Amino acid sequence: MKKTSYTLALALLVCSVGYAQDYKKFKVGVALGYAGATGYGSGGGAIFTLEPAYRLQDNFSVGLRLESALITRGYSQSFTGTVDIKVAAIGSYTANGQYYFGSGAFRPFAGLGLGLFSMAAVGYNVSGSSGSGDAAAAESKFGFYPRIGFDLHHFTISADYNIISPTKDIFGSGEFKNSYFGIRIGGFFGGGRKEWCGNKQKEHRPKPVPFLYIMILTTHP
Repeated sequence: MKKTSYTLALALLVCSVGYAQDYKKFKVGVALGYAGATGYGSGGGAIFTLEPAYRLQDNFSVGLRLESALITRGYSQSFTGTVDIKVAAIGSYTANGQYYFGSGAFRPFAGLGLGLFSMAAVGYNVSGSSGSGDAAAAESKFGFYPRIGFDLHHFTISADYNIISPTKDIFGSGEFKNSYFGIRIGGFFGGGRKEWCGNKQKEHRPKPVPFLYIMILTTHP
């Protein structure tokens, strides 16, 4: 009887206090934000991001970022006359890695990503005349971005600077700036902490109990 009581007491103790934090491997994030461009005549716009990721460790994940940024890309020099540059989307398909600091509900992170950026053609209008057309052709380029941010439970805020080489205009007199800054807020599904107590999943997993302790308690007369 004593042997059974000691074993039961040990199981209750492990389930009530013996937890170690562990995070689910897969998560999918969705975010909206603002993108800021550079150069003469540039203008900011909206960002939409879809980002699945996989945790290799609790503090390190790798993922994909699928993003569309609607911005007005700036020119390398000031314009002569009144010229309006049209909004041109930049779509990106990139891979990234993120390192997380801490293990609480608030988790800052830093990371780096790289991949393919697809730029739409840049259109323009000349005010007061019928002049319009494309000032730069559509093209795709490789780029990269450093990023920082934090997770708070299942919400996330991140900021990055997307570094992409410029695009030459069709007139051969200048170039359009493709790099842009992005800040976004969103949430993610999966990827949170989990608990295990017996067969019931909760927010943490029990710490392993040394075999010697179990042997002593279960064999006590």
